[in-house]
Amino acid sequence: MSKTHPLGFRIEREIKEALVKAAKDDHRSVSSLVELVIARWLKERGYLSDATDKAA
Repeated sequence: MSKTHPLGFRIEREIKEALVKAAKDDHRSVSSLVELVIARWLKERGYLSDATDKAA
């Protein structure tokens, strides 16, 4: 999966702080963690196949 498609959005401060802590605890960037969470959510609901889910 190419990393050439930026996505920007606003979130609550508490969510951002939790993301930063979770990413640090998992030794990954916030961007990587957000991609992982989104990919898992999409996969669970049938929008993304296992073959395209590289973040998990």
